[in-house]
Amino acid sequence: MYKIAIVGDKESILGFKAIGIDVFSVKSPLEARKTIDSLAKDDYGVIFITEEILEKVRETVERYDDKTLPAIIPVPNSKGTKNIGMKRIEEYVEKAVGSNIL
Repeated sequence: MYKIAIVGDKESILGFKAIGIDVFSVKSPLEARKTIDSLAKDDYGVIFITEEILEKVRETVERYDDKTLPAIIPVPNSKGTKNIGMKRIEEYVEKAVGSNIL
């Protein structure tokens, strides 16, 4: 069975622990890269990542875009959204369907 994790700043991700998601607080892009790579090797099927961290480690996340697992899903941080997650979903839908239906 695959696990679910979230990677981001402590203030933004701590609440996810209450619903049973494994929480990984990171303070630097290097730490985020290492954490994502480690989680990908450790049977995590879904990795949520805050949009702010995603912007800093985009190349690491893009390495997993063509793989089935893990699914890396951006979420807003405690300061609000940058619409990165919605843009990625629109790209995925357009790739799957052939046009943007959203």
